[in-house]
Amino acid sequence: MQRIIKNGQLIDESWHLLPKDATLDGIPNCDDLIVPLGLWVEHSTALKARDGGLGVWLDAGEEIEEIADQLDNFQVIALNFPAFTDGRHTSTAYLLRNRYGYKGEVRAIGDVLRDQLFSYLRVGFDAFALREDKDPLDALKAFEEFSEVYQASTDQPLPLFRRRA
Repeated sequence: MQRIIKNGQLIDESWHLLPKDATLDGIPNCDDLIVPLGLWVEHSTALKARDGGLGVWLDAGEEIEEIADQLDNFQVIALNFPAFTDGRHTSTAYLLRNRYGYKGEVRAIGDVLRDQLFSYLRVGFDAFALREDKDPLDALKAFEEFSEVYQASTDQPLPLFRRRA
C-alpha cells in the first residue's frame, strides 16, 4: 500500500487511482476512486451514482476550466506532473483554491519530488503522492526547511513587508 503525505502527515493511501485507459467495467461501487478526466467526461452520471468517494485527476495539458462548474462532485482533485520539470499544474492548484474556492483535497501525483513540496503547498496542494522511488518520511522534512516566506500566495495572502507594517 502506498503512503502519501496529507496535511503534513504520512498516511496510508485509501483512494484508488484509475489509469488513463480505465473503463467502467469492473469498477467497484463502494471504493473511493480517483478517475481520469476523460472517464469523468464520458460517464459522469454513472460515476456520481456510485456509493464510494469520487475524485478526478487531470493530466498535464488538461484544463480545470473544463470541470470548474462541477467541482462539488469531487472530494479529491489530483493533478498529474508527468515530469518534475513540468510545473503547469501549480497554476491549476492556485486557481482551484483562489478562483474557484475549492475546499476539498488537491493532490500532486506523478513525478513529485521532495524539493517541490514546499512550493506546491504554498499554491494550494494539501496532499502529495511522491514518486515511488522516493521516501515520504524523508520528504516530510521539506515542510520545515523554510521558517518564513516573502511572497504572497494561497497559504499566506500578504507578503512579508505587509505583515511587518
